Amino acid sequence: MKLDLGSGRNKREGFLGVDISADCDADIVHDLRIAPWPFDNEVVDEVHCAHFFEHLTGAERVVFMSELYRVLKPGAKATLITPYWSSMGAVQDPTHQWPPIAQGSYYYFNKEWREHVRIGHYLIACDFDLAVDHVDGALFMVGVERNAGPRLRRYLGVEPRRHHRNR
Repeated sequence: MKLDLGSGRNKREGFLGVDISADCDADIVHDLRIAPWPFDNEVVDEVHCAHFFEHLTGAERVVFMSELYRVLKPGAKATLITPYWSSMGAVQDPTHQWPPIAQGSYYYFNKEWREHVRIGHYLIACDFDLAVDHVDGALFMVGVERNAGPRLRRYLGVEPRRHHRNR
């Protein structure tokens, strides 16, 4: 199953659209701020989420990422696209929540990084391997179970090794 979360009227081809509004022809109408999402554990192969995550409060972002982790199959991919924190697009929209999403924001959703910076006590349940990139005013987070680990480990200054999903 492939999901386009917060799809609005721009549902990605080949994906099921999930949105709070039935007016945008979503396949599944659900408020993604509310857990649990209407999916079983580990049933989703891929997620696309463009320009939705920045509309969530900090607490809602944690719930969103925890639910995303819960529904993704091990090895599945999630792509989140948000405005780059210093771009006009990040701050001009009054519906965007503070703070804007920065590259470092996504590292909070990796258990090894949280432990490395001594915030392992934060109540964040997910453990994504991450690849983060910035292109043309947009920030991309791709959670990939196996392939992105070396990038994060270079950031941490530790040797690359295979990173397994921890539950």
